[in-house]
Amino acid sequence: MVRPPQADRRHGHRCRRPEAQSHAACSYVHGVTTNLCARKKVCNAWAGSALMREPDLVGRILAALVKAVPVPVTLKIRTGWDMANRNALQIARIAEDSGIAALAIHGRTRDQQYTGMAEYDTIAAVKAALRIPVCANGDVDSPEKARAVLRHTGCDALLVGRAAQGRPWIFREIAHFLATGEHLPEASLLEVRDLLLSHLEHLHAFYGEESGVRIARKHLGWYAKDRPENAAFRAVVNRAQGAAAQLQLTREYFDALMAGVRPDLPVAA
Repeated sequence: MVRPPQADRRHGHRCRRPEAQSHAACSYVHGVTTNLCARKKVCNAWAGSALMREPDLVGRILAALVKAVPVPVTLKIRTGWDMANRNALQIARIAEDSGIAALAIHGRTRDQQYTGMAEYDTIAAVKAALRIPVCANGDVDSPEKARAVLRHTGCDALLVGRAAQGRPWIFREIAHFLATGEHLPEASLLEVRDLLLSHLEHLHAFYGEESGVRIARKHLGWYAKDRPENAAFRAVVNRAQGAAAQLQLTREYFDALMAGVRPDLPVAA
């Protein structure tokens, strides 16, 4: 579950030299993605989506990055800074001229964050104007929605984000539906349990026990969402201080669900 070292992600920055920050990364990656993301702390540093207010600077950064690295460079953007400044098409054309290999677009402005609904008309307009592959992103949360977004935008691919939290099997569900028009069976509790336990073990190993246990808590909440006694489970498992306890509580919770009995959860202090 830990992202393998195959792609390097950059937020972009007006002060950093892209060639300097990317040389070291390219010894182990197959591509570099520049993400003009909407996170406040990134935009406050005049990076991420804030750069959409300076299209020429975006072009210079991307051109320097493409020149500096021997691997493909891709870009992810929003539709614009706000509703009054939706300049994704302008940024996309500049990015293509800069030599990027592909573009991904989230169907909201930076100002929207994740509120409201993603819109796909802007993405469709960008796709129609570009020669490079374009990926659509935003509110793709089911196989049916994936098909609808692909048909509406004409995009080459999709990016799935929040809908995969606690539901990583959504990718195979979408792929199967797009290929056959049929739905796969729901993931069984046994599969979910084993997948989650493996996910936790990878988090513990990658981040170390203390940080891994802490970071795993949000993932446990996503996996347990909408399941019986999930609030009580989260209240208990979030207090687990060690990896062994976190794994044991998780296994016992899902074993009880599989057995059709109410999970015997310790009372949270």
